[in-house]
Amino acid sequence: QVQLVESGGGLVQAGGSLRLSCAASGSIFSINAMGWYRQAPGKQRDLVATVTSGGSTNYADSVKGRFTISRDNAKNTVYLQMNSLKPEDTAVYYCNAAVVPGTGGYKWYDYWGQGTQVTVSS
Repeated sequence: QVQLVESGGGLVQAGGSLRLSCAASGSIFSINAMGWYRQAPGKQRDLVATVTSGGSTNYADSVKGRFTISRDNAKNTVYLQMNSLKPEDTAVYYCNAAVVPGTGGYKWYDYWGQGTQVTVSS
């Protein structure tokens, strides 16, 4: 079994910064892409940013230039540095990882964290 544990959410004023962390643990052989998604009340869950094991990144247009995703492969951890936060960034942020289980092989499985609330006040 694999667990993803997020931390770092909270309440911040517009223009402020937060850093989210997500650590994967359990029966892990390797992790392919890791990423962050967010879901605002009444809306679907949307991509925020992803990073491959090789460090290639992808961002939603709405966060480009403000958010930075990074990962520490040795710690199976992904980070999201969020700067210049806006009220529209308010959402529950979910960590995602594409994990090859401890037995190895080529099949990977999607895992999700429990979510962490980010609230940006105007």
